[in-house]
Amino acid sequence: MEHIDWGDFQKVDIRVGTIVDVEDFPEARRPAYKLKVDFGQEIGIKKSSAQITALYAKEELLGKQVLAVVNFPPKQIGPIMSECLVTGLHRPDGSVVLSTVDMDLPNGTRLA
Repeated sequence: MEHIDWGDFQKVDIRVGTIVDVEDFPEARRPAYKLKVDFGQEIGIKKSSAQITALYAKEELLGKQVLAVVNFPPKQIGPIMSECLVTGLHRPDGSVVLSTVDMDLPNGTRLA
């Protein structure tokens, strides 16, 4: 494991945002959704894709607060430009569990 210093960690801007739109992403190589996540007035709504179809139905994602990296450069993923990285953890079977918060927070709150 490579160690980083506090300054390296502070460079990663992880914020809480609320999923406001979910669409199927049939063009993706692996099953995925296209997401729009609201990070509040300062950052706005950003697009992303997420390979979370194994554990989450579209309708249960709407309104869910997630943690995402908002300061990576945009990345082309098939026909969409991903503007943030929604974080999650892999289970032993390869499915992804979203990183969420256990209490409501204002959109845009930064991970401390």
